Order: sequence, then structure tokens, then C-alpha cells
Amino acid sequence: MNIHSLSVKELNNKLNKKEISCKEIVESFLSRIEKVEPKVKAFLYTNGDRARKKAEEVDKKISSGAKLKPLEGIPIAIKDNMCTEGMPTTCASKILSDFKPPYSADVINRIEATGMIIIGKTNMDEFAMGSSTENSAYGATRNPWDPERAPGGSSGGSAAAVAADEAPLALGSDTGGSIRQPASFCGVVGLKPTYGRVSRYGLIAFASSLDQIGPITREVYDSALLFQAIAGHDPKDSTSAGLSVPEITDFLKKDIKGLRLGIPREYFNPEMDSEVKNKISEAIKKLTDLGAVVKEISLPHTEYAVSVYYIIATAEASANLARYDGVRYGSRANKAENLFQMYSLTRGEGFGTEVKRRIMLGTYALSAGYYDAYYLKAQKVRTLIKNDFDEAFKACDAIITPTAPTPAFKLGEKSTNPLEMYLSDIFTISVNLAGIPGISIPCGFSKGNLPIGLQILGRPFDEGTILQIAYNFEQATGYHLRKTNI
Repeated sequence: MNIHSLSVKELNNKLNKKEISCKEIVESFLSRIEKVEPKVKAFLYTNGDRARKKAEEVDKKISSGAKLKPLEGIPIAIKDNMCTEGMPTTCASKILSDFKPPYSADVINRIEATGMIIIGKTNMDEFAMGSSTENSAYGATRNPWDPERAPGGSSGGSAAAVAADEAPLALGSDTGGSIRQPASFCGVVGLKPTYGRVSRYGLIAFASSLDQIGPITREVYDSALLFQAIAGHDPKDSTSAGLSVPEITDFLKKDIKGLRLGIPREYFNPEMDSEVKNKISEAIKKLTDLGAVVKEISLPHTEYAVSVYYIIATAEASANLARYDGVRYGSRANKAENLFQMYSLTRGEGFGTEVKRRIMLGTYALSAGYYDAYYLKAQKVRTLIKNDFDEAFKACDAIITPTAPTPAFKLGEKSTNPLEMYLSDIFTISVNLAGIPGISIPCGFSKGNLPIGLQILGRPFDEGTILQIAYNFEQATGYHLRKTNI
């Protein structure tokens, strides 16, 4: 029995029946990481000693006769932009190479309160800026389906770790598609909750009005469990929604007969990869077979989403990354002769090319004489994009789109062309601008055996409905059961 291949539900059942110990689970995943990590490179840091200690505590609880909660004793990988007290938190950047936070993010506290075991921190695009995990200061992560291809980004390490059975669960963050696009490329499930549903306290900021933490898992049921564990109001986050979270797994018990699914015509353009288009069409047919009602809708301002995003996101990044100056924390340049030179050298040496590009774009958009022409106008168009979704949801219960326009591209294929790289998030960006929830699930494979993702979008704070649709589709198709050969 390969313990690392078991689902979360299977692991929980075997723990409660005392068929396996938590120590065996942790050792199985640590052994798996040691075996495949040279090929995948998903982790920046593993937490073996601490994980083993936590496993011992869980085993003592089992031996006392206590019944474990659904996620208790289950290993989880954490994207390395979430503060973890006493562990490195680098954002895959040289400028934070020696940073160990004195506190943990709210999601980390919730995870540990639930009894999950943090097994390590995963690689990412530096400061979450990228779509391929090639922008990491510590080297690129590789796609477990084809090591010559990108796992997506910026949560590529988390998605690759789950796809390669290095962890059954992971957390990622999503600013413009950074959970959903890697989930699509790696053939796993990626959920971006509604903005404000999960606390951002302790998440190292890229773009504060867009960032959201969410689960990356093998199965929809696991995503529902992990989402339930991390969601909820947090007084330490002023943007956290003061709404109760329903029992999400109850939604998975319902069928989808009669649910109205909107298909936006703007997302099905002639430039889309033909294999992606075919698999999405097959998925829509399957959803109608399951009883859903499909209708065409329009999201007319979709064409402006990429432009709007790369003004707002870079402007917020410019402001957020101003704090990395070498004075208070993080690395500092040693050869500076004065304060200004220390700032300049620290940031010049500490930030990578893509981060510098986005800081400069954002600073320009916010500068005197350009603020109204760029940033203010972008915010107005953002409102129009949100209004499009509000109008669409009057006629449908969820929206169905592709997650990415292509399957996983080769490493290096787009890294020299920033615009081409930015367009790989064309189907996911609008969701962050509107603040609504979205999920990517596997809906088939290309002729080259590369996963293709289906994206399901919902009304604000209606994660339950998109998980319900995703679960029904998953159970009817079984694409999530296919494993990599890594």
C-alpha cells in the first residue's frame, strides 16, 4: 500500500481504524518527497522533525481512544508567502532569504488548530509575480506530468507537490489566477474563494485588493474540507468578511439538476487551443447530461481585464514592496557607502527581473500626471467588469469557462516575452477583479497527456454551489484518479 497515494478521506478512515499510524503517514510523504523532489523541485523547505513530533501527538490521541477530525493528522504543504512562525518564509526572493517571521498567518493558526501537519513550504514565482514558477530566486519547479513543462504559477510548487503525491493538501494564493492556472496545468483541484472569505493576515502582500488564499487538492471533497478549515472572519484583517461559513460538505450531497450554467461567448475565441476547446465542450455536454441547464451569456468588458489587472496589480505591488528596504528585516546590501545607496543596492540585488518590472510599471501608473490616465481609469473599468458578473448571475447560478487557454507550456517558452506570459492568465484575471469565487478541476487530457482544466465561477460567497457542480462533474468523469508517472 502506497500511503502517499491515498485520499484524505482514506487516510482519515485508516487512522481512526488504527490501520496505519500518523507517523507512518508523515514518513510516507517525507520519503516520497525525497524520492521525487530532484525531478519536481516543488519545495523550498521541508519540516521533517516538526512534522514527526506533531505525528507523535496525533498517535497518542488515537491510542487514548479519541476520534480524529477529518483533517487531523493530514500533512499539508504551504506556499512560501504565508508567514509561519519559526520557519523560513522567503516568497522565493533573495531579499527575504533569511527571514523567519515572529508570528504565523491566520490560515496557519487555523490549520494547526484543526490538527493538520505542515510538511514544508513550496516554491513559487517571486512575490507571487508570474504564471510559470520560473521567476523563483531558487530555481523553477517542474510539472510532474512532463518535467520539461511549467507547472503554472505563481502557486506552481503547491500544485506540483499535490500532483506528484508529495502532499495530499496544499495552500496557494491567487491574485490573478495563481491557484487555478497551476491546478489546470498539474491536473489537480484549485479553489479561489471570494475576496474576504479567507483572512489575508500574514499573507505577504502582492496586490492587496486582489490576493486571496485557497486550497489546492487532489479531489473536490478535500478542497471543501480545507476551505471549511481556513475560511471565516478574522478581526486582524480589515477586509475579512463578517459572514458565517455554511457547512460546505452538505453542498456535495446535492445533484445539479436544474442549475443554470452560463457560457460567456467572450471566453471562446478562435485563438483558443483546439484541444482545450474540445475538452471544455465535452465537459459542458457532461454537465447537461447531469441535469444542468446551459445558456450563452455575455461578459462584454472581458477584453479589458488583462490591461486593467496589470495596472491595478502593479500599482499595489509598487506600494506593498516599498517596505523591503534593508532596514527592518530581510537581507541588506553590505557595500553601501550611504543610506540611499544601501536602499538602491539592497533592492537591486534582492529583487528579480519580473518583480522589478512590475514595481516600475506600478510606480509609473501611480506617478503625478499619470494617476488619472491609468490607475483611476483602470479602477473604473474594474467596476464595469464586476457589474458584468453581477448582471450575469441574475440569469445563471454559475459560469463555466476554460481555466487556461492552453495546456502546460514548456519551461522557457514564454519567459522572454512578458506579454505572452501575462496572457496565459486571460481566463482567470477577471475573477480576481470582480472578487468572486472560482474553482479549476480536471476535465480531460491533451493528446500529449497534459491535463486541461475546467473553471467554474460563482456568486460572491457562494463557494458551496461551485463545489457542488465540481463534485458532481468529478464523480461522473473520474479524471482526478489519473496519476502522473513521475
